[in-house]
Order: sequence, then structure tokens, then C-alpha cells
Amino acid sequence: MRRLRIFLWALVAVVGGLFALFAYQLGQPKDEFVESAMIGEPLPAFDLRPAVGDRPGLANTDLADGRARLVNIFASWCIPCRVEAPQLEALRQSGAEIVGIAIRDRPEDVAGFLQIYGNPFTAIGADDISAVQLSLGSSGVPETFVIDGRGVIRYQHIGDIRPEHVQTILYELREAELTERGA
Repeated sequence: MRRLRIFLWALVAVVGGLFALFAYQLGQPKDEFVESAMIGEPLPAFDLRPAVGDRPGLANTDLADGRARLVNIFASWCIPCRVEAPQLEALRQSGAEIVGIAIRDRPEDVAGFLQIYGNPFTAIGADDISAVQLSLGSSGVPETFVIDGRGVIRYQHIGDIRPEHVQTILYELREAELTERGA
């Protein structure tokens, strides 16, 4: 009987300790920023066919021509991609050059998406099996990367761009341009 009582108290202590640990962890502020291992690294080699007929495709060599720009990974079937469309247009109107990578999409679906939500892209490559997406360290859509003029990834924005993110992305793009000029 005495052993059972000691065992039960030990069990209560262990469960109580676990509960306290879980409560402590839940009370800690969460870190939502996921640092990509690709930041500071050159783009991997790729050459994507055009995703739509009226825009050229995209290759990593296109992004190493001395101009900083944004690479937006999107899909016509992606609901958050629709939500971020006005912010991409605001970035374009602020002088950002934006190229796109359409993930696992059909040309007619991409064209329909662009017709409805706008087309801020100067080029759009078709990544049919997400090979380029994964090689960039992207795990979902939408995601946006700032690429400097040498084709080096300088910043990664995970998720849809909201109005409050536009200034940060423009700042990161300007920093990439300044880094390029200073190189």
C-alpha cells in the first residue's frame, strides 16, 4: 500500500511538472520569422519556360544582370496569392521590378488569374514540379524574394504580402540595390 501511494505521488509530480513546462512554453512569445538558409546565397541554376504566352520565361541568369528585383512565387489556385495581388501592384507602382514563378499550374489558369487579379510581372516562369521553388528554400505559396543584381538572395518574405509589409519589402529592395552599387 505504501509503495502504491509513493508511486501515485511520483506520478502526480511528473504530470504536474509536465503541465508546468507546457504552461511556461505557451506563455513565451512565439518567433514567427523563419530564416532561410538561402539568404546570402546565389540563386540555384534554373531555366523555366514561359508560364503564359505574353511574358517570357525565367532563368537564374536573367536575375544576375545588375538590377535588383523581386521574385514572387505564386499559383492561380492559391487564395493568399489573390489577397496579395493589390500589394504586388503597389510594389510595381513604387518602382519594383517583379518576376514570377508559377507553381504547378496550367497556362490557361495562370492567364485567367492574371486577367482577374492583375499582372505586375515582367516575366513568369512555369515551375511544373516545384523544383525551383524547393531549391530556393520556399515551402509554400506565396513567397517573395529580394534578389540583388548579381543573383544573390537578400531577403525572403514568407506568406502573402499585406499592406503593412510593402514598405519593408521596398526597403529591402533598396538595400539590395545599394549593396549592388557598393560591390
